[in-house]
Amino acid sequence: MLQSAIEKTDHRTKAPWISSIRHLLKKLNGFQATPIYRETLSIDRQLPVALQVGVDLHPTARKGRHNHLKIHEEDRKPTTALPRQKRYPWHAIFSMGDPSCHVAEASSRLSRDSPQKKNDRRDRQGGLAQQMIQLIKGFKDVLPGEIEVWQTIERVAKETFEDFGFTEIRLPIVEKAELFARSIGDTTDIVEKEMYTFEDGKRGNVTLRPEATASVVRSYIQHKMYASDPIRKFYTIGPMFRRERPQKGRYRQFYQIDAEVFGIDSPYLDAQLIFMLATLLSKLDAKDVKAHINSLGCPCCRPNFQKALKELLDAKKEHLCENCLRRAEKNPLRVLDCKVPACREAVEGAPSILDHLCGECQDHFETVKRVLTENGVEYEVDKRLVRGLDYYTRTAFEVLTTSLGAQNAVAGGGRYDGLVKALGGPEVPAIGFAIGFDRLAEIVAMQQEITADGPTLYISPLGEKATEQAAHWTMQLAAAGVACETDFGGRSLKSHMKRADKLKASHVLMIGDNELETGKAALRNMTTKEQVEIELANLVKTLKDKLG
Repeated sequence: MLQSAIEKTDHRTKAPWISSIRHLLKKLNGFQATPIYRETLSIDRQLPVALQVGVDLHPTARKGRHNHLKIHEEDRKPTTALPRQKRYPWHAIFSMGDPSCHVAEASSRLSRDSPQKKNDRRDRQGGLAQQMIQLIKGFKDVLPGEIEVWQTIERVAKETFEDFGFTEIRLPIVEKAELFARSIGDTTDIVEKEMYTFEDGKRGNVTLRPEATASVVRSYIQHKMYASDPIRKFYTIGPMFRRERPQKGRYRQFYQIDAEVFGIDSPYLDAQLIFMLATLLSKLDAKDVKAHINSLGCPCCRPNFQKALKELLDAKKEHLCENCLRRAEKNPLRVLDCKVPACREAVEGAPSILDHLCGECQDHFETVKRVLTENGVEYEVDKRLVRGLDYYTRTAFEVLTTSLGAQNAVAGGGRYDGLVKALGGPEVPAIGFAIGFDRLAEIVAMQQEITADGPTLYISPLGEKATEQAAHWTMQLAAAGVACETDFGGRSLKSHMKRADKLKASHVLMIGDNELETGKAALRNMTTKEQVEIELANLVKTLKDKLG
């Protein structure tokens, strides 16, 4: 029979727990315990009686001491009833018994256990436990408690955009793959690596939209919106999809707030759009954000810059990544947008496009800067800002934050005067921007606490008749515009009041059989704790007038 004992193990070795148990059993009784699987042991000596032994691996309370491996013998009992010890973060439970004398089960509760490993453990009744289906990596649920922030941002964005003359447009999530290849550019990471593209029968390749601008332009052209009035202002809010490496603030399904303007090529509109973006962020109390602006020139002045940049890139070829070597031949400007440290270091001394602007582009950019300054918008001229998409011309801008670490871009946009024509429409100038909804929500949540409002009324029914009447009233009150909740579980008055408080109800109506007989009930204000008596006749109208 095993005796209760305590053995010390050297904490410096960090040996697996199975090895520690095997070593201890050897020292105690000469057992030869051999691991046959990660969580299973076999022992070559039979015991005359069935024993159940609990093994705890845990650090001692005082620092600086060795870890202990504690073995304790429990009362004799069948090997099927295995206790679950919760005292220590590390533990294993196994049983040994005659005649098989092998470990029936070993359960490791290590904090580093993966969810998949936990899901694969066998059911106690002998069947396999069903595996829980989990969220795909790179996607997220927006849960209650967080959705209130999103709803606030949506509401403030719609109000702000409409004040500036924008109207909402809603677009399909799936578009023809050719749309993004032509608009974004064949050499961009989005088209080369990140788009979710698949074949859709006779329709050919279709793509989950990776951004919204191309879809807005396609809709503007397809429905000939330019025919009646070429000047249009749109905004849209919705999900986009890119097969990127998931990380903080970056998801494969992400949300954007998008604003686009067609038919105006004035620098005053460029400044107004940046001002509108700054106004929105100010209304949301988004702090630690700053606008960065640059000019990308036009088809007339950009070739001179590209020539100077190409000469630098040819001299730095050995320092460029494979993607940048390819881009240097097709579109040298895209190399400046690379995030690889070696590439960024290689182009540190690259020429600035601002030194190659034609007179018209120079005047355009100076006007944008002047109007922003006059209207109190803080900005920084960023010579490296080129934006990641091929269709931008002249004004380009980003809003960066210091609150989110490496993922510091909150919004970005610019002018794309040639895109409408490139996609089969007339020659119409355009400008727009997109806000990363997920990142903006993180910033807003840091600055202010936004929670959901509770129901206006909670009905606390006591008794079966009162519960039936409460069910009727809650439906009628909700239909009349009074947010109302109740509970049909037969709770006590104390439990009802706790639930009403948890739901943050502003008022509670307390009814029971006596109240139904007398035709009067108490209405309690949960903020002031004041109670008043109200008539139950025409209750819906009474409460709508009083609370609605």
